[in-house]
Amino acid sequence: MSTEMLHGGAAAPSSPASTRGWLRKLACVALTAGAWMGITAGARAAQMQVPKVCSTLQSQYPQFKGKSLVDAINPHTPGYEALDPKDPGRYIGFDVDLAEALGRCLGFSVKYTPVAFAALLPTLQSGRADFVISDIYATKERARAADFITYSKVFDGVLVAKGNPKKIRGINRSLCGMTAAENTGFVEVPLVQNLAAACRAAGKPAPKVQLYDNNASCIQAVLAGRADTYINDVNTVDQAVKAYPDKLSKAVAVTLPYHIGIAVPQTNHALRNAMLAALKALQASGQQAAMMRKWGLDQGAVEAPVLVTAH
Repeated sequence: MSTEMLHGGAAAPSSPASTRGWLRKLACVALTAGAWMGITAGARAAQMQVPKVCSTLQSQYPQFKGKSLVDAINPHTPGYEALDPKDPGRYIGFDVDLAEALGRCLGFSVKYTPVAFAALLPTLQSGRADFVISDIYATKERARAADFITYSKVFDGVLVAKGNPKKIRGINRSLCGMTAAENTGFVEVPLVQNLAAACRAAGKPAPKVQLYDNNASCIQAVLAGRADTYINDVNTVDQAVKAYPDKLSKAVAVTLPYHIGIAVPQTNHALRNAMLAALKALQASGQQAAMMRKWGLDQGAVEAPVLVTAH
């Protein structure tokens, strides 16, 4: 399969000034995440009608009704999950709306605990969170730590400086000698690192990887010239380009389709099955597509849920 493909993805517009303020706030939150433990969503999105099947699901899974469940998130991905720039006490984004909609369907309320991306699954495994909805790719490797319920497919985008002066074309030898800013724990990290042998065989230096804890820091690294590229979900890349249209460009979107999923403990089959059924209800009612449209995400990326487990 070719490693390059042009792929457009809509994103909600924002001004460079407001986005810079947003990113600064996100950086501060990364330093004080513990202080925000348990922040609830409050009155965020307009309440959508709960599908009729949800009443049946609440009867089928009564152990979740009236409970408060914790969702671990890395709130630095505008469009998916981020701190509300107008209210630092709440989170907004598609994944937040999805968690709330699942809670309404199954009868539970949602609290959020913000952690570094690499700490999402360890937080779940330790019991400090009941599930994870945070733009996390559902891979077989990650399924060793949690069960996943997929809800969307996505391609990677390649963020570069305006005009792509380094001529980066994807996760290939165009990265030789380049520096990529990536989140610790991202699936893109080994893909970039694995180019080392091919680069050396071509007489070129291996690519370098700078590791950060969140998307905002990766984007800032490219803006500051510390990194040549940032490779991540194409929607996140599009958000960055729209925030800084005079400074950033999307070179390509890599043809490596990933599946974004909800992570649940491997030992909690009841929660996994309840979430799967509720997600199917939300998709059948059109609510997932509506939420993706609201946040400027590709509605065509909605896909029927699939379980990804270690077995």
